Amino acid sequence: MPLRNFKPTSEGKRAAVLPDFSEITKTKPEKSLLRSSRKRGGRNNTGRITTRHRGGGHRRRYRVIDFQRNRPGQVATVVAIEYDPNRTARLALVQFEDGERAYIVAPEGVGVGQRLTAGDGAPIEVGNAVTLSRVPTGTFIHNIELRPGAGAKMCRSAGTVAQLMAHEESGYSQIRLPSGEVRRVRSECSCVIGQVGNIDHKNRKLGKAGRARHMGLRPEVRGSAMSPRDHPHGGGEGRSGIGMPGPKTPWGKPALGHRTRNNKSTDKYIVRRRYDK
Repeated sequence: MPLRNFKPTSEGKRAAVLPDFSEITKTKPEKSLLRSSRKRGGRNNTGRITTRHRGGGHRRRYRVIDFQRNRPGQVATVVAIEYDPNRTARLALVQFEDGERAYIVAPEGVGVGQRLTAGDGAPIEVGNAVTLSRVPTGTFIHNIELRPGAGAKMCRSAGTVAQLMAHEESGYSQIRLPSGEVRRVRSECSCVIGQVGNIDHKNRKLGKAGRARHMGLRPEVRGSAMSPRDHPHGGGEGRSGIGMPGPKTPWGKPALGHRTRNNKSTDKYIVRRRYDK
């Protein structure tokens, strides 16, 4: 997915670096795979803000995506590559031999007309879904399940890719995740060969605040620009430092790198932590 620059006809255009959407082949989504999506503005069921800096934005409809790929042996042909406002990756609209259609996360290198399949009989090719036990070591994968049949949970965003490192006799496979962490996953879990598409997503620049508001993002204010009653970093004359051991959240908890993972039952599946690089 190439990026494009703009002529500096305005300050918003001058700074913007955006995708050219040249890979998109269909602009209107598949009607049978759409669901309504209600905005909550970062608020919970009592109306209180639990996630800051969210609200507004363009209306969206949710695209139902097949993260399970549980139609073994059936060949699916890629009909179109579409944009999805709910995620960073692109979607591939596939049609099965019986005429049924489904959305899948579009892998890098998959285009219109390509034939994909799933199941243990599928070849180890980009876009095919197979169980981890059939994947050779060193293969790049994405859309990885954590429990067999539960659907993909890891490596679903744009440009992400994991690598299968080893197979254990205990029925687990070791996977190196994008963070550098090596994790054990049941070998019966499925994955998709290749890397998620839209690799240049991380290199885009919105260019102006209004584009962020269209995406449902509200402004963030630095703690150092607040008063001391509003934030631990606030107060002082002019540009003042934090003035305390380490940065804090607005509620006084340690921030920026403080580890919060404690007593997790899944620690036993981690072979190497992401910090031990």
